[in-house]
Amino acid sequence: MECNQGKNMTNCNCSYPGCSRRGICCECLSYHLSSQQLPACCFPDAVERTYDRSFKAFAKAWNL
Repeated sequence: MECNQGKNMTNCNCSYPGCSRRGICCECLSYHLSSQQLPACCFPDAVERTYDRSFKAFAKAWNL
């Protein structure tokens, strides 16, 4: 499978400056799930910038 990193960047709201997985969704998702987190694209921009990628933060952000 070929990565569409360029296309993925249009939807990637990751604000972490040192992120090596930006736009590489399969690597990003795998990385965050292994840490019991969700990737930036699951959060509104204001919440994403807090770098709290926990499931609890996700539920709070979306009023679940």
